[in-house]
Amino acid sequence: MGMSASEPTTDQLAPLGLPSAIRLQASKLLRAISSAATLEDALRAADRAEGFALGIETVRALNPGDVEELYLVFDRAYQARHSELDAYTPCC
Repeated sequence: MGMSASEPTTDQLAPLGLPSAIRLQASKLLRAISSAATLEDALRAADRAEGFALGIETVRALNPGDVEELYLVFDRAYQARHSELDAYTPCC
């Protein structure tokens, strides 16, 4: 199931049981991805989200399974937004 700009981003994070500070930032990053106006903006937001997940992984703030799921949530959000934006981008 894809995520559109109007779909709540926090639902994807609910199964992870994230600490509130991490959940708040992850939600902001997901909103940035899902509301990106251009493919470049979506990629930039996805890169920031991936960096955030890498930081969480580096400091071992979450267990490895939750970190992996966080990466996947961000990736799915980017893929969905990329598809939405790509559909509106003229090919030529």
